[in-house]
Amino acid sequence: MLKKLTPEQQELLLRSAIEEFGEKGLERAAVSTIAKRSGLSVGVIYKYYANKEALFEACLAHSVAMLREVAEKAVAGETSLLSACEKLIRACQSFAREHAAYVRMYHFITTRNDADVARYAQTIEGITAGLYRRLFAKAREEGNVRPDLDPTLFALFFDDLLMMLHFSYGCRYYEERMRIYLGEAEATGADATDVAARADQDERIVRQLLLFLSGALGIREGANR
Repeated sequence: MLKKLTPEQQELLLRSAIEEFGEKGLERAAVSTIAKRSGLSVGVIYKYYANKEALFEACLAHSVAMLREVAEKAVAGETSLLSACEKLIRACQSFAREHAAYVRMYHFITTRNDADVARYAQTIEGITAGLYRRLFAKAREEGNVRPDLDPTLFALFFDDLLMMLHFSYGCRYYEERMRIYLGEAEATGADATDVAARADQDERIVRQLLLFLSGALGIREGANR
């Protein structure tokens, strides 16, 4: 009889699998490596998941649930569009720093060109598309942003910015790209492990991105907080 995995074991299995998929992609990822990382046997994993693809789907569902929780929590109770945007930007930074493997798995999915892409996109982007669209539509209805703003397109543009920010904290190419724009010292601090330097950089990014959004949105005086 199959011994049921504890919630802790299930969480560790999914985290281990996400790390492997994020590093190598679906095709190159090895269940044997996932088993070693999670402390489970390959046989046990296959008793829970029919194949590697099924495990990948479970990892995707797990990460999507986390992203939904983060996004909804960030905007809960917010009445100001700019404040909501600030919380979403900060949540994006925190999530990417704490869960870089999730970001890399997401990036891997965006590079695919097969029949599953549309389904993956709907699963992932469906979380934020409606949320951001409602935020911008509400702000326009209340007269707090420029009247010619298209909520649907601004939702897309805002998500594009957050997606690139996600990648800049979790994917090597985009990390290097940010260093090129900011300069090595500014991007990493004198020491890459310097927490204070990273915090300063994060704060600078937040403030300048909000400045960029304020101009694009035509935020009215007094409506930005």
